[in-house]
Amino acid sequence: MNTLSTQQSSRLLSLDILRGITIAGMILVNNPGSWSSVYEPLRHADWHGLTPTDLVFPFFMFIMGVSTFMSLRKFNFEPSQKAVWKIIRRTVLIFVIGLALGWFGQFVRGLTNGETLGQAASHFDTLRILGVLQRLALAYGFAALIALLVKHKRLVWVIATILVGYFLILAFGNGFEKSENNIIAIIDKAVLGVSHMYKDTDAAGNRIALDPEGLLSTLPSIAHVLIGFMFGKLIVDNKDNHTRVEKLLIWGTVLAFAGLLLHYGCPINKKIWSSTFVLTTTGFAAQLLGLLIWIIDINGKQKWSRFFHAFGVNPLIVYVFAGVLANLVGNIRFAYQGEPIAVKTFMYDVLLQPWAGNYFGSLLYALIFVTVCWAFGYILYKRNIYIKL
Repeated sequence: MNTLSTQQSSRLLSLDILRGITIAGMILVNNPGSWSSVYEPLRHADWHGLTPTDLVFPFFMFIMGVSTFMSLRKFNFEPSQKAVWKIIRRTVLIFVIGLALGWFGQFVRGLTNGETLGQAASHFDTLRILGVLQRLALAYGFAALIALLVKHKRLVWVIATILVGYFLILAFGNGFEKSENNIIAIIDKAVLGVSHMYKDTDAAGNRIALDPEGLLSTLPSIAHVLIGFMFGKLIVDNKDNHTRVEKLLIWGTVLAFAGLLLHYGCPINKKIWSSTFVLTTTGFAAQLLGLLIWIIDINGKQKWSRFFHAFGVNPLIVYVFAGVLANLVGNIRFAYQGEPIAVKTFMYDVLLQPWAGNYFGSLLYALIFVTVCWAFGYILYKRNIYIKL
């Protein structure tokens, strides 16, 4: 844990704000009052396509790439023992925290279903191995090591090779088919086992083992972080904010346009993290970052962004807090009118839905949940506490 002053003249406030926007967005879309009552923009695309919700995770991954460049600068991008150890340590810690968060959910559900402490704690046979934090860990770890081992002028070729190679794997491995015949599902079942995978539904409504954070689809996410890394280099190499904005908007437009154009041969798809999904979302992220630099760092319009700053300076710990809180309020029950009821169910079914309706009540619950998480982050922020791994 590091305690630092927030006054860092060389730091772009817009980076923290974009990171905070993505964390707040991830918490918002993951915690509706009812999954059956969610406005369409707050849902993930069922398969091919792109919704606003599909942007939050890749935007965070893009910012992680930008931050990785700035973090590795102090090692002069040389694969020293200290630099490699830091990368490995951070990768393992984030991965283990992701696993622990998944285990905690099973543990709490087991206790509320009447299992003993030992029974609730021992569901390792059904523990999902991969997930959001695990993907972040793997993508960061591999991308950071590549950035140390490969000359930066050659990273463009590494990115292109990964994205083209991944497209070919999908094209010849039924990778665009939403079924267990998908090469992604086949590899995950062989390596992880069905019981350790996320379950989705196919077009007929059948449950299938197809993990949106699978092993093979982690490959393009490494390229995703590397693209963010290259934009980090662009930001550092150009000291003038106007030049930064100009280049971010130009290259962001190039990437987004390329992804949208190539969509006709390689569909944009978050669940398989298709190559066009990488290009389009990193392009949009770069454009948004450029816009934020222009608004915040150039024109000084900062008041509106203060809410997101508390999320942006402690992103991982706030995200973990949200995961723990979601498991607690979703499973802890108390007696209401003679019947046990979960805290979340009480808030939505009893307090919000009767007067706000299904969809707006569900959104209100999500907004209240985000506000509670913000309050936690704000306490850390006001005390100048930054928890870094």
